[in-house]
Amino acid sequence: MAEIKTVNDNDRRRIEELVALLNDASRAYYNGEEEKMSNYEWDSFFDELKELEEKTGYIMPESPSQNTGYESEGGNREAHEYPALSLAKTKLVSELKEWAGEREIWLSWKLDGLTLVLTYDGGSLSRILTRGNGTVGTNITVLKDSISGFPKKIGYKGHLVVRGEATISYPDFEEINDTIEDDDEKYANPRNLASGTLALLDPAKVKERHVQFNAFTLVHIDDDIKSWGGRMDFLEKAGFTVVDREKTNAEGIEAAIERWTAKVENGEMPIPVDGLVIAYEDNDYASTGSVTGHHATRAGYAFKWQDTEAVTKLDHIEWSCAVSTISPVAVFEPVQLEGTTVSRASLCNISEMERLGIGGKGSVIRCIKANKIIPKIVGVNEKAGEAEIPSECPVCHAVTEIRVSENSGTKTLHCTNSECPAKHLKKYTRFVSKSGMDIDGLSIKTMLRFMNEGFIHDFADIYRLSKHFDNIRKMEGFGEKSVENMAAAIEKSRDVNPVNFIFALCIPMIGLDAAKKIVGKLNFDGFLKRLEDGLGFDEIDGIGSEKSKSITDWYADRHNADSLAELLKEVNVENSGAEVDVNGKCAGLTFVITGDVYQYKNRAEFKAYVESQNGTVTGSVSKKTDFLVNNDIESNSSKNKKAKELGIPIITEKEFIERFC
Repeated sequence: MAEIKTVNDNDRRRIEELVALLNDASRAYYNGEEEKMSNYEWDSFFDELKELEEKTGYIMPESPSQNTGYESEGGNREAHEYPALSLAKTKLVSELKEWAGEREIWLSWKLDGLTLVLTYDGGSLSRILTRGNGTVGTNITVLKDSISGFPKKIGYKGHLVVRGEATISYPDFEEINDTIEDDDEKYANPRNLASGTLALLDPAKVKERHVQFNAFTLVHIDDDIKSWGGRMDFLEKAGFTVVDREKTNAEGIEAAIERWTAKVENGEMPIPVDGLVIAYEDNDYASTGSVTGHHATRAGYAFKWQDTEAVTKLDHIEWSCAVSTISPVAVFEPVQLEGTTVSRASLCNISEMERLGIGGKGSVIRCIKANKIIPKIVGVNEKAGEAEIPSECPVCHAVTEIRVSENSGTKTLHCTNSECPAKHLKKYTRFVSKSGMDIDGLSIKTMLRFMNEGFIHDFADIYRLSKHFDNIRKMEGFGEKSVENMAAAIEKSRDVNPVNFIFALCIPMIGLDAAKKIVGKLNFDGFLKRLEDGLGFDEIDGIGSEKSKSITDWYADRHNADSLAELLKEVNVENSGAEVDVNGKCAGLTFVITGDVYQYKNRAEFKAYVESQNGTVTGSVSKKTDFLVNNDIESNSSKNKKAKELGIPIITEKEFIERFC
């Protein structure tokens, strides 16, 4: 412990309070729990703690200024071969210039996810550890087939240690969070989702959530690669997804930071970042630095953006129903933040509103754009009245109720109507998907907004959206062009293949394969007649009694029967059958089709042919894949790399036609 200069009781209590507060927030984050505070708040408290420690010399051993990360709970904990120390941080470009000195440096992203350390021996991946507390991490090697961005085998046969960040993209975060029905499992941001996902140690769930590894440094290689840039090139050639990087120096760093910052402000980054990192090009020089506190002095320097704070007035709280939760959104007088106009920010739940002290119309509030992306309310300067909690659901107008989580104590608002359309988002997502009605542009987020505006209550309402187009044009994020595109996509989908239509109905247990079997045997009119007559489908090969009962039970529900009748008024379903040739030329083979196609009209038509020949088409390359079809055989795409790694033949569309048509 450092020598105590002067410390009074108030400073000592505040230091101890800050250490407990920050450590509790870190514990929650690293164990995938509900976020205790935002990055903005954590940085503010950490800066306050550092100032008090420097002023008094009173530094607690468990202070976050002396440790990195937090030791995760559960899982097999193992020691790191090379301590995963954090980087010194600054918000001043002048300090980066001073650190760079006369040396060449590299600029890269500071990704906002969960740090992982990968070890390879003899050309094979042998271990994946989370960073944990920097000295000890959790072994999550069981997830090696569920995380993308790194090869399982490499050509290099020596000992290799790679450090990188596991991230989830903003689009995936929004889609995943919108469809999580258990409120206790919702996540505050992509970083929190990535951490919580890996903490599950469930390979299937992790794979569903599209976790991506991004290598940001080569910690150890037996060969002597002295340059940081050379090490990153080595990783990229070996098949790793590697963080973007730019070589520069002290003179050029300011202009480079401005360019990179503009990419974030312009929305060009699909994955979350919370700053930038500079590293020395000379790896030998970088490795000679000392260790101070919880970071190595020459390992790298992190730059975090100054959060621009704006003061504005609250206009109202908008309540949006999604799945099982009705969430509050603050709507306020527009302000300029990070180059854009901001007028809305999520408040997450009732507990967050209470923590911030959100009041009614006219309350003076402070907001930022967290990581220059997500608008966030960080405080209330003047509270005007009380915020009103709605007594009815904005979608179906049923009575609402406040529930308190047994695990976290979080207060959330809920609709009490089990048939509320917003509670069946997954069904609407399936309905508009490419395998369903193929309506491009109707994302989960868009449909939720339309539901909350009262435009959509059932599937057929999607085809009646035209009567709301005047209102939609005036909504934030929409305009004449987007409405035109939406109208065109909806009209195009009115003519639909019967297999896709049956899939879109969301009948339990009836996927595309079952729909193909039904249509192949009965055609669409025969399917409808069986429904109306109350007859089963169990005599169809591959359907059986359980699926047959699921279909008849579904139609026996009056809501489903009425929904189908209304939908049939809006669409034209082809009355055709598509019998599969069990002895077809693709029988028993699994294909992955990627890139542009030229002989077939589109990939959907290509897929339909393969399936008509009793073959299977999947979206990702695996050991079960027989052929990858890609007209760009020399492409460095992830699918090509994966196929080469597994020894799977890559053929062109022309070669496919020659062999299988």
